[in-house]
Amino acid sequence: MTFDIGRALVIAVADYPERADVLPEAVVNDARDIAAVLQDPGYCGFRPDRVRMLVNHQATLDAIRTELSDLASSAGPDDTVVIFFSGHGARFGAGSIKTSSLVPIDYRADDLPGTTLQAAEFSETLRGIRARRLLVFLDACHSGGAGTLKGGQSAQVRPGFDEKSLQNLAHGVGRVIIASSRASEASFLLPGARNSVFTDYLLQALKGKAHTEGDGLIRVFDIFNYVAEHVHRAKPEQHPIFKASDLEDNFPVALDLGGKKTVAHMPSPRSDQWRALEEIMVDLYPTGPTDQDIWARAGGEISRLTLTGTGRATWFAALRILRLGGGGHEVNTHTLLETALFDFPHHAGLTVLARSL
Repeated sequence: MTFDIGRALVIAVADYPERADVLPEAVVNDARDIAAVLQDPGYCGFRPDRVRMLVNHQATLDAIRTELSDLASSAGPDDTVVIFFSGHGARFGAGSIKTSSLVPIDYRADDLPGTTLQAAEFSETLRGIRARRLLVFLDACHSGGAGTLKGGQSAQVRPGFDEKSLQNLAHGVGRVIIASSRASEASFLLPGARNSVFTDYLLQALKGKAHTEGDGLIRVFDIFNYVAEHVHRAKPEQHPIFKASDLEDNFPVALDLGGKKTVAHMPSPRSDQWRALEEIMVDLYPTGPTDQDIWARAGGEISRLTLTGTGRATWFAALRILRLGGGGHEVNTHTLLETALFDFPHHAGLTVLARSL
C-alpha cells in the first residue's frame, strides 16, 4: 500500500561555511531519517519519487525556492504536503521590519535579508501550494554543541523563528506549522543521540507509536499530541508549538503501518475508476461494507470504518479511507474486486474494472 496523496520536501543544513555556525551531525541525521520513514512501505508509504531532500551543499536558497515552486505546481487539492526543515533560523531587524528567516547553506552574514528565506516569502510560497492539507515541521533553534549564527555589523541576530512569523505561515485552510520549541527556547540534542529530542519522538510517532483512530492513518493531531507530550517529559524546558488558523479537520499525514511488511506497489485507480467501483459496490452490497461481510472478507477491518448513514454514504466513506491507504492492513482495491467477483463471477462491470487495474 502507498500513500499516493503524500508529497514531502525535507531540508537540513548543518555544515554552514563559517565554523562558528556549524550544527551537530544530528541535524542531517534528522532529515535523512524523516525522509526514510516517510517513504518506507512498512511505515508511512509515501512514494519515493514524491519525497524530495536537500542536505547541506544541496540546500542553497535557489534550490529551496525551486523545490517549493515545484510543490506549488505539482501538488493537487487532494494531496497532503509535508515540509521538514532543520538548520539555523534567524530573527533580525527591529520595529516594523523585524522578521524571521530560514538560513540556507549559501547565506551571507553581511546580507541576511537578501540571502535567507524570509518569513514573508516562505508564507507566500506556502499559499501557492494548492494542497488542502499542508504540514510544516521547523527545527530552527538548536542546542547542544550548536553554532550561533552571526550577522554583519548592522544585523542584530537571534536564533530561532518567532511565533508571529509561525502564525503567518499557518494562514489559510488546512495549514499547520509545528515547531520544535518556542522562540525563546532551544531544541535539545541529548549526548550521543542520533537525532534531536524533537525528531526522535516525531520519528516514533510516524512509526506507529502515536495514538490513532485505528483506521490505518496517522493524523496531524496524533503526531503533535505524541511529540509534545514526550518532548516535554524528556526536556521540561522545551515546548513544541502548534500553529493553525483555519483547520477544518484532523487530516491524515501518512499511513499507519507500524513496520508491517506490505505487498508491492500497485497502481492507484483513476478518479473515474473509483466512481465506478463505488457505483458497483452500492449496487451489489446496498447496505454497505458489512453487507455479506464483503469488507472483512477482502482483508479489511470494519472497526476502522465509520458506519453511519445510508449504504451509499458508508461506501463513499469506506472507499475514501481506502483511497488514503486505510481501512485495514490487508484490504486494497484488488482484494475488494476479487472478493466481489467471487460473489458475482459474471458481473460485467466488475470484470471490466478488474481488468483495467
